[in-house]
Amino acid sequence: MATKRVGDHPLIRRLLIGAVTIIALFLIAAPLLAILSYAFAEGAARYFDSLFTPDTLHAIKLSVITALIAVPINTLFGIAAAWAIAKFDFPGRRLLTAIIELPYSISPIVAGVAYLFVFGAQGLFGPWLQANDIKIMFALPGIVLASLFVTAPFVARELIPLLETQGREREEAGISLGASGFQTFWRISLPGMRWALIYGIILCNARVFGEFGAVSIVSGNVRGETNTLPLHVELLYQDHNSVGAFAAASVLMLIAVLTLIAKFLLERRGVRRHAEGA
Repeated sequence: MATKRVGDHPLIRRLLIGAVTIIALFLIAAPLLAILSYAFAEGAARYFDSLFTPDTLHAIKLSVITALIAVPINTLFGIAAAWAIAKFDFPGRRLLTAIIELPYSISPIVAGVAYLFVFGAQGLFGPWLQANDIKIMFALPGIVLASLFVTAPFVARELIPLLETQGREREEAGISLGASGFQTFWRISLPGMRWALIYGIILCNARVFGEFGAVSIVSGNVRGETNTLPLHVELLYQDHNSVGAFAAASVLMLIAVLTLIAKFLLERRGVRRHAEGA
């Protein structure tokens, strides 16, 4: 006797879909539309004047620089970590996986405070850093370090399940046919994981741009010097400059929308390739 799934009854299905749609509209779509509404509340000219102030442009520039440094580093780290975990058996493999996933479960604020206690003036390496005139906290290196911590798992977590599913047979076949290790990786392994890799990079990039908690601790949030775009939005809002705050927030929203579009295109391409291969 076949059992029914939850929602197979037409009434239950309609109620479930309706409830999810209403909640998504009120909790997710409405606040995003409100950002655009408030940003253009005083007209397009006021919006662009607020967006192109030196402090806002500096915050955008700092966020872009942070992403340009953090995303490639975490991409390389993610590939190396996924390869090591998925392709080799070694003691502590599960523990290493758990450590890589740790940023998912730790509050970014805690991460920022931890970096402060390590690299801050009174921290573990603080006296040595000061003696050698090296500044990490309340400067770009600290912002990059915090962003690296928060986004460390994004690429690795996309690749590890894929590489574990693929197994090791294709690489072993390439090696047996005389290919070098690099040729095997470049011509066999990398093409097989490129879509998951791109997906992880997109998510990592979006998180770097949106990170607030850890960066707020290690940057000092100095206007026009060490505040990234999310921190600048908060400063403008505290100044009661709502148009400026929402104009800056609209840039973050634009990045989120572009991320969703890229994610959608990648998923559609993946479905198409799967159908062609079936």
